[in-house]
Amino acid sequence: MSITSAPNNDPTPPTRSFPPIEDYGVIGNCHTAALVSSCGSIDWLCLPRFDSPSLFARILDLERGGSWSIQPATAWSSSHQYLNETNVLETIFTCESGRISLLDFMDISNQEQQSRIAPGRLIRIVEVSEGTVEIMSTCSPRPDYGRTIPKLVKSGNEVRFDSFTITGPVEWHLDRTGNTFMCHIILHAGERAVFTLLTQEDAQLPNLHPMDALASTCAEWRGWANKCTYQGAYRDVVVRSALTLQLMTYAPSGAIVAAPTTSLPEEIGGERNWDYRFTWIRDSSFTLYALLLAGYFDDECQFFNWIAQTVKMEATGIKILYPITSSGQVVEQTLDHLRGYRDSQPVRIGNGAAGQVQSDVYGEVVSALHFAWKAGKYDPTVIWEHICPLVDWAATHWHEPDSGIWEVRGGLRHFVFGKVMLWVALDCGIEMAEALELTGDTTRWRQERQLIRNEVFEKGWSEKLGAFKQSYEDETLDASNLLMSSVGFIDGTDPRMVSTINATIEHLVENGLCYRYRDAPEGVSGKEASFVLCTFWLINALILAQRTTEACIWFEQMLARSSPLGLFAEEIDLETGAHLGNFPQAFSHIGVINVAVSLAHAGNTGTVEARHIDAANAASRGGGGIQKLKKSERRQPPF
Repeated sequence: MSITSAPNNDPTPPTRSFPPIEDYGVIGNCHTAALVSSCGSIDWLCLPRFDSPSLFARILDLERGGSWSIQPATAWSSSHQYLNETNVLETIFTCESGRISLLDFMDISNQEQQSRIAPGRLIRIVEVSEGTVEIMSTCSPRPDYGRTIPKLVKSGNEVRFDSFTITGPVEWHLDRTGNTFMCHIILHAGERAVFTLLTQEDAQLPNLHPMDALASTCAEWRGWANKCTYQGAYRDVVVRSALTLQLMTYAPSGAIVAAPTTSLPEEIGGERNWDYRFTWIRDSSFTLYALLLAGYFDDECQFFNWIAQTVKMEATGIKILYPITSSGQVVEQTLDHLRGYRDSQPVRIGNGAAGQVQSDVYGEVVSALHFAWKAGKYDPTVIWEHICPLVDWAATHWHEPDSGIWEVRGGLRHFVFGKVMLWVALDCGIEMAEALELTGDTTRWRQERQLIRNEVFEKGWSEKLGAFKQSYEDETLDASNLLMSSVGFIDGTDPRMVSTINATIEHLVENGLCYRYRDAPEGVSGKEASFVLCTFWLINALILAQRTTEACIWFEQMLARSSPLGLFAEEIDLETGAHLGNFPQAFSHIGVINVAVSLAHAGNTGTVEARHIDAANAASRGGGGIQKLKKSERRQPPF
């Protein structure tokens, strides 16, 4: 095989417009992730961790952010796809002289060592399948969120800068500014070229040949995918969502990020731009449910162990979000030098919501422990001395207002969903204490549990809305109340629940997409788009209301709104269908899995291995404690 180096010319500048968010694919290695456009450009990458400063951030600033592209040197068209049941991204370019394939992936062939030492290489393999194609690679690294332009040290086919090394198949050349390097190569049908990005730590690993690393990485991802026991019409989307959730898990600690990006806007040109590269307790517990229900029972569930460790460390002072490592920072600040995606400012790093009190997280933590116990994955007696105070906290503090599930910055309220989840904390605590004969003031817990139920039915119900409302103080709907039947607070066919579903459809849904709320006391200007997970919550509420035919139609419509690669951002613009917010979003993919499994559980579409449904049923409880429930009334994990 021969590789011909083409004459050195300054690179053709990349397109001067932002790709749609849904145009991107994500690759990763359970340490960090990169976004790759269908143009073959890596426009977002933080190294060595999800929460590290970015090396490429063109998605947040076309000029200052930095990127690394590989594409034909002449006019082309492209499309991309994942290799079957992997997180290996293939981009196909077609030009007048031929056709090429670009494979982008992060090496997980040394996963055990990488979890301790280094994240592993980013590998880019380009191969010509037809004709003869001139290929151009252009790299503009801009470390520290584009705040620095590194000194490039070129040595043949290697360029070193800061703690990174990028290798190519031929010699690199610097452009006139000295801040960008590129190479041109000519490949014939059947020939390939390899590019790699390594950190200093990666150099310590006994790395495989890139083609062997590709085979090993594909095998690792497919091994994960094959653990899914869901079978049916939605298996492909369930597996894609499971792969995405696994990709966003930080292997050394087991923490899972809400999304691998920051500041992708909920409103173009608006200020609703947040950093999601942290672990939300809520997201982690919901992820546990989703993966356990999809069949990932035999794994160690590292992120569940992370939850348990957090409970030990924090006692009753549980925060809503944490950095993925003990050294990580959550202090919110703005990067004013970056223009933001499509001029959406400010660009933020860190997240000020970390200081909020959100009562629902106590319910989610205790419920996660309860569900894992029922599924045979965890013995709560091991950390009961830390769980019991959480239940006591719920019994003592449920009267108090909080900031709510949506992290609004408009003041404290008595949010209905927060009260419901404190009820869940008590309900789960009572069952674990009594079944396992553990210490705890179960008499008091029962009394407070009933008082919460009575108060929510009295103060949380709105005759005006014909539905449960967002808070005692505000006559507005909130999609989080669609979870009330999922967590067992009320039966899915109860007239009040059915009325809440109908009111949500009438007032919070447009064009088949559900908003979180409208006109809430947010404390932030501008408007957001529809919230993907809320639409999945609505679908699940329809299933519990025994409206499965209707739910299937909604589900099919939502799946059709995913990106071409089957990914979801946080939100979707109801008019254009454009994806908005950070991408991909763990919450959204949790919703995909749970609806598919719920439909199978309801006997409508697909099947799940019996032991997984049994575990879900074992975790089911009604409003008055442990009781045998009809199938339609069984408590499901909160989605």
